[in-house]
Amino acid sequence: MTHFDHGSIQQIPTDNDTVLAFQIHGHIDDDASEALAKFMNDAFDKHPKVNMLLDMAKFTGSDWDSIFDSDVVKSRFRSLQHVGRYAVVGAPDRAAKMIALMNKVIPVEARAFDADEITQAWDFVGAQPITA
Repeated sequence: MTHFDHGSIQQIPTDNDTVLAFQIHGHIDDDASEALAKFMNDAFDKHPKVNMLLDMAKFTGSDWDSIFDSDVVKSRFRSLQHVGRYAVVGAPDRAAKMIALMNKVIPVEARAFDADEITQAWDFVGAQPITA
């Protein structure tokens, strides 16, 4: 699988092929959101199940127009079937509350972690970052 790096979203290499991790720096624009959706749809084609980690500690906001993009919609629905565990690190408070609520109603085990709990988030998804 190719490495994802688009705009404010960069993939974090992991020691487990079925764990996909991303770090967000700044604002996510529509192009980055749509590119990530296409990347994830390709990943879902290759793996029946993946775990995901999203590090949002440096996230500053996003464009919402992309929620209507067909690839974005498709990846969100497919994630319900293909994602086993989903860890979000350093999410804004409202997002962390939404993750806690959604964990009760979707078939994905989702958890929000504070920025200083990154080690626990990596343990939760079953991988470690590969550093150069």
